Amino acid sequence: MSIERLKYQIQNIAPFRPEEIEQILSKFKPNRFSAKDFILKENTIATDIHFICEGLVRTFYYRDGEEITTYLTTDDGFITACASLITQSKSSEAVQCIEATETLSVSYTHMQELYQQIPNWQSAGRILAEQNYLCIAERTLKLQALSAKEKYEHFLKSSPPKIVQRTPLVYIASFLGIAPETLSRIRKSIS
Repeated sequence: MSIERLKYQIQNIAPFRPEEIEQILSKFKPNRFSAKDFILKENTIATDIHFICEGLVRTFYYRDGEEITTYLTTDDGFITACASLITQSKSSEAVQCIEATETLSVSYTHMQELYQQIPNWQSAGRILAEQNYLCIAERTLKLQALSAKEKYEHFLKSSPPKIVQRTPLVYIASFLGIAPETLSRIRKSIS
């Protein structure tokens, strides 16, 4: 059951008493999205963090009319437009489902309430923010330091199989910062 998987993920981040975990879980609500639905559109304010129960989701922004994929996640991952959520300002990114997706979401308002009511929830928020920072820092370094082939090989090794197998190649190429044609050549050369 999805709520049990969310409970497991939360308890792996920080310790909580049974009554605290129940209070936390009570703030999450279920959502269903179809393929290509937007969880968040560009130029809107992120009001929720989503736990992916099942599905495949990306974040992206537009540069000169081209979509630039910045993040990919799947089952048991969390997603939002972090900068927008934290600052409660309009997002430069969009969050879109690649395939039908079910989530459990908690609102920014409920997050703030939980920070006040449950001290360890602050630890959980800090740990998630740290993990997000490390992911961004590693991605930035890899984009700048690795060749196109090395980027793809790292992607294959470090990404969940569902992301590798079911994400359209155009999104993968964009995520890796390489042209789709280059990705096609790389895939042929290593297969």
